[in-house]
Amino acid sequence: MLNPRQIEAFRAVIVTGGVTAAAHALHISQPAVTRLIHDLQYALGLKLFAKRGTRLMPTNEALSLYREVERQFVGLERIERAAKSLREGQSGRLRIAALPTFNVGFLPRIVGRFMLDRPGLEAAVYGSISSQVVEWVASGFCDVGFAQGPLDFPNIEVELMTPVAGVAVLPEGHRLARKPVLEPPDFIGEPFVSLEQTTPMRYRIDAIFSAAGITRQTRVETPLSMIACGLVAAGAGVAIVDAFTAFEFGGRGIVVRPFRPAVLYDVGVVWASGRFRSALALDFVGEVRAAVAERAREGAAPVLGPSAGDSGRIA
Repeated sequence: MLNPRQIEAFRAVIVTGGVTAAAHALHISQPAVTRLIHDLQYALGLKLFAKRGTRLMPTNEALSLYREVERQFVGLERIERAAKSLREGQSGRLRIAALPTFNVGFLPRIVGRFMLDRPGLEAAVYGSISSQVVEWVASGFCDVGFAQGPLDFPNIEVELMTPVAGVAVLPEGHRLARKPVLEPPDFIGEPFVSLEQTTPMRYRIDAIFSAAGITRQTRVETPLSMIACGLVAAGAGVAIVDAFTAFEFGGRGIVVRPFRPAVLYDVGVVWASGRFRSALALDFVGEVRAAVAERAREGAAPVLGPSAGDSGRIA
């Protein structure tokens, strides 16, 4: 029966050109290499080397056998390299699900940066409403997800990230752009682009205006902040949206201002209960957490478009 050590000795003698060099390469004695070669020849029933002076020369049969052995060793080396890359988080496959707010631009930028340092990484990014994100993760279709809280679903585990305050969005040149911070009374008489009642943020916004005793003139409703920003840019009214989406529309016909009291926007990391979390997924989530915390520290998104008295940044 063939012994892997015999094959290793055979390859070493061919590659290095002799028993002495092979022994050094394998960190064993010359007699040990000779014995391994002898045992291999016996097991195969082939003469693999002929002695010429003090050197062993491979026979034609040995050279033919070596080509097959080398293919196997190359395959093993590729497996070892692949395992090392996986172990160090440099390769693998990562399937990510996220709500539309993240996928407008915030998350794709993080994915792009993450992949730059990991040339062997394959990624898939999916976007949908939070309940669909949860379903994708719980079923194992995606490794990790990002969804808006509250998230009370079976078969998942949720880790909330730093909440980020929502912001007011105005058309460029709007009179309210002169104010550094907007509050509920500023919206009196203004046509309002509202998020639909199916969104958690809508309830929080409604509660703030109700507590202030102010009724808004809702002109348009939409379930998505990106649509709200597009409507504001087109002059349909003013809105309050998440800072992630507002950032993407800076310089595209809108002006962004902080809104007080704060409307907190919570996003949680969604994992499948009891399922293994790869080092790759954990590293990626760490990058997202850091970026969300940075957005929260900024307080609001930068303003990229002109406005009355605008300095180019949110106050």
